[in-house]
Amino acid sequence: MFRVFGPPGTGKTTTLLNMVDNALEKGVPPERIAFLAFTRKAAYEARDRAAARFNLDPQKELPYFRTIHSLALRVLGLRTEQILKSSDLKEFANRVGIDVTGTAEEGEEAYKPDHPVLQLLALATTKKVPLREEYNRNHTLSHSWEEVDYITRAYNEYKKVNGLYDFTDMLVSFLDYAPTACPEFELCFLDEAQDLTPLQWDIAHLLDSKSQRMYCAGDDDQAIYKWAGADVDSFIGLPGGSETLEQSYRIPASVHEVAMNIATRIHKRYPKVYRPRKEAGLVRRIRDVNDVDMSEGSWLILAQARYMLYPSHYELKSGGFLFDKQGRSSINPKLSTAVNAWEQLRKGKSIALDAAKTMYGLMSSGSRVERGFKKIQADEEALFTLPSLQKDHGLLAGEEMVWHEALDKIPDAERAYIVALLRRGEKFNAPPRITVSTIHGAKGGEADNVVLMTDLTAAADSERQIEPDNLNRVFYVGVTRTRQKLYLVEPENTYRSFEI
Repeated sequence: MFRVFGPPGTGKTTTLLNMVDNALEKGVPPERIAFLAFTRKAAYEARDRAAARFNLDPQKELPYFRTIHSLALRVLGLRTEQILKSSDLKEFANRVGIDVTGTAEEGEEAYKPDHPVLQLLALATTKKVPLREEYNRNHTLSHSWEEVDYITRAYNEYKKVNGLYDFTDMLVSFLDYAPTACPEFELCFLDEAQDLTPLQWDIAHLLDSKSQRMYCAGDDDQAIYKWAGADVDSFIGLPGGSETLEQSYRIPASVHEVAMNIATRIHKRYPKVYRPRKEAGLVRRIRDVNDVDMSEGSWLILAQARYMLYPSHYELKSGGFLFDKQGRSSINPKLSTAVNAWEQLRKGKSIALDAAKTMYGLMSSGSRVERGFKKIQADEEALFTLPSLQKDHGLLAGEEMVWHEALDKIPDAERAYIVALLRRGEKFNAPPRITVSTIHGAKGGEADNVVLMTDLTAAADSERQIEPDNLNRVFYVGVTRTRQKLYLVEPENTYRSFEI
């Protein structure tokens, strides 16, 4: 297994994709190449790039560009009804008398139970440690061992009786069946290897035995998922050759100096040469997020914990900035749809049925829409103008009304925010220039400017006394998101902060 170390901004994934291109140019059959990424989005981007360049059918001719879980699903040949669903979790919860729901990212293969006991079971399994050992290590769980034992036994029995597989079961079963069922590859690429768990490392070694040549890429300095079971030590100590991508195309010199100051504090790391861009860039300390002008360029506002970002949400809204928070726009999509729809009607343009329904939902019956007309009855393909809505669908609001008069059910706070957005000239439908995120949520992202808060949670402050490497890696990721300027926010509590 050949390692490719890719520090921030060195083009690690692009390097792997270029290697895929070279292999295809040399005539390696596309179905004999595996490209395994940590997220489905990354896997599909790699697949679609290769398909477009070499005129391939992405699904038929590049079947092994996927996540590890998706590979397991394909090799095992599981049917949809065998995959654990939200309805299965609800049925199980009712049987044992606990509250369980599940989450699944778009396109994921199975639901992940969000009950702390079942999360503990998944963590122990993926770390390959006994459940009792992981329970003893977990100091935040409020359940007794007897409760944990009962719930996990019942859960495993429920899956067995119903022939169901959850997210972790797929990996365990893959290891059982893959020696005979998994195809052989000429080339296998594995990205973000620093985030693999012990169970996933077993799969990586199995794939290595099935491949003529295997590359695993990552950066041990960016291994920030140890809390989720990631085993960076296996990546650091992996035998075999390696290559380090030395030149960053993102990080300017002044930011690089800060980053390396943090990296050298990491006790267990792979030594590597890492060079910045020639531009100096800027590192500045500020007292508050409001000390910087965010009217131009792209921005990341980062903190170690989500609650630390709430004051920034308020300040950005007060200033009339559109921003992204946890993958969602700061303005409710229904509000922006309704405002845009009304203004389109006032300009003499037509709107679609969904937009009209959304708009009506923010208008009062009796004053803006006739009673009995709030639910528009029309074909899905219908288009509406202001006169047609007034004539046939009970619209009472007139053209002379501006949006905040016509849409009189918009809450006062949201109305004030929309006014501030319009005053600043922000476009509702444009991608936000500003993203507010935890450092973990921004991994893989970048922006022209980064505002980094240095406050720590009590838990993180306690952990760094025992295992400081984890926190050093988190803030290394934080400072290396910027392309130009880094603003370090002074902490509220100097004694509970990360020193940069």
